[in-house]
Amino acid sequence: MTSTGQPEDDGDGADIPTAPEADGRRIERSLEIAPADAGRRLDQALAQLLPDFSRGRIQAWIDAGMVELDGRPTKRRARLTGGERVEIRAWVPTLEAHAPEPMDLNILYEDAHLLVIDKPAGLVVHPAAGNWSGTLLNGLLSYDPALAGLPRCGIVHRLDKDTSGLLVVARTPAAHKSLVEQLRTRSVTREYRALVVGKVTAGGRVDAPVGRHPVRRTAMAVTAAGKPALTDYRVLARFPGHTLLALRLHTGRTHQIRVHMAHIGHPLVGDALYGGTRTAGAGLPPATAAAVRAFSRQALHAIALGLRHPETDAPMRWEAPMAPDFAALLARLESMREP
Repeated sequence: MTSTGQPEDDGDGADIPTAPEADGRRIERSLEIAPADAGRRLDQALAQLLPDFSRGRIQAWIDAGMVELDGRPTKRRARLTGGERVEIRAWVPTLEAHAPEPMDLNILYEDAHLLVIDKPAGLVVHPAAGNWSGTLLNGLLSYDPALAGLPRCGIVHRLDKDTSGLLVVARTPAAHKSLVEQLRTRSVTREYRALVVGKVTAGGRVDAPVGRHPVRRTAMAVTAAGKPALTDYRVLARFPGHTLLALRLHTGRTHQIRVHMAHIGHPLVGDALYGGTRTAGAGLPPATAAAVRAFSRQALHAIALGLRHPETDAPMRWEAPMAPDFAALLARLESMREP
C-alpha cells in the first residue's frame, strides 16, 4: 500500500463476515474491564486485552454489533468507567477462496514471526478483479498454509504489480498487530529508487494529499479531497534529460511516489498512467533513448525496509539488489552520468 502500489491496511474490518452463516472461525470472549481502564475508549482497551487481533478488526466487530458492553451493543469510542462486562461473539474469515499455488519466492529473511520478500516486477500482491490467481498471496499460502489464519495472509503493505522490491509479511497475529501499528505510526522506513524524466535540480519534499482522480477512476491524483501524503526525495545521479532519485515514504497512499513525482513535473520512466512515457528518452543518444522508451514498467524499486522486530523490538533493516531490468537500464545510462 503502499504508496507505490496498493494501499496500506490500517485495519481489516472489511473482511469480517456479519452473519453466522459466513465462512469463518467463531470467536467468543467474555471480559471484565479493569478499574485501571476507566476513561479509555473501548476499542483501545480491547486491543490491549486481545493482543492476537488488530485494533482494526476489533473496531469492525464493534461496528458490526458483535461486541456488547453490559449486555448492549456499543460504539468503538465508548468511554469506560471500569467494571463493565464485555461479551464478544464474532467471526474471523477464512481464505478458502484463495488457493495455494507453488511459487518461487525470493525470501531475504525469515523467522517464526516475519517473512521479508523481494517481489519481482509483474507479480500482483493480492487477489482482486482480473487477478484472482497467480498472486503473491497464493504463493504465500503454498509456502506457509498457517498464514490463512491471518488477515490477508499476513500482508500488511503492498507494492504495485509493476514495482519491484521489498515487502514484509507477518506470520503470527501478534506480529500482524505490531506491523500494522508500526505502519500507522510511520515508524517503518521504506526507501525506493526511481528513474524520472527531466533534470531534478535538488532534493526536496512533496507534501500533497493523494486521492482518487476525479475523472480517470483507475488513477490517483493530488487533490484537496485526498489523504495526507508525504514523500522525501534526493538526487543520486543525473543523466541527459533524466534523474535517478532516492525516495523515502512517510505515508502509504496508493501510487504515492508515482503521483507525487508527476505532480512536480518528473514522472517515472515507463509510467504510462502518469505521463512517464511521453517524453522519456529526450536528450539521449538514439539507441539509449529507444531503450529508455522501451522500458515496460514504471522504473521504481523498493530497495530498503526498516522496522522493529515485533517480538524482540530490535531494529532491523534489509536491502534488496536492484531488479535486473532496472539495473540493466541504469548500466546503459552510466557512461552518460553528469556532474
